[in-house]
Amino acid sequence: MSQPTGFCTVVNCMDGRVQLPVIEYLKRRFGVGYVDTVTEPGPNAILADGDDASAVGSIRRRVGLSLECHRSVAVAVVGHHGCAGNPAPPERQRDQTLAAVRYLEAQFPGVPVIGLWVSAAWEVSEIAPRIR
Repeated sequence: MSQPTGFCTVVNCMDGRVQLPVIEYLKRRFGVGYVDTVTEPGPNAILADGDDASAVGSIRRRVGLSLECHRSVAVAVVGHHGCAGNPAPPERQRDQTLAAVRYLEAQFPGVPVIGLWVSAAWEVSEIAPRIR
């Protein structure tokens, strides 16, 4: 049986506890062999709040490089339990992650962007927008 090829991209926290669960989830979710990883402490807050233009620009450039050079098929943004870089409660992180998804969708039209949550048990789940 052949191994999956191709890439997707994740904007993830630098926290080492979330790296492997997220990579494994994304490889299965998108059927890819590789996951380009852009890390920052609390990246969902960085992208949602937009207060640090330098950090936002750096993330945007690195995601763009992954999309252009590796032809990543999708992008994910992660929030997680126990985040030192973004100690907001889960409900707030959920909203920040969805705002970060919207930001990246606007920056990279036509590229699927999803939000992920990593629980205290290190289980990964997709975040769906609230139906209003």
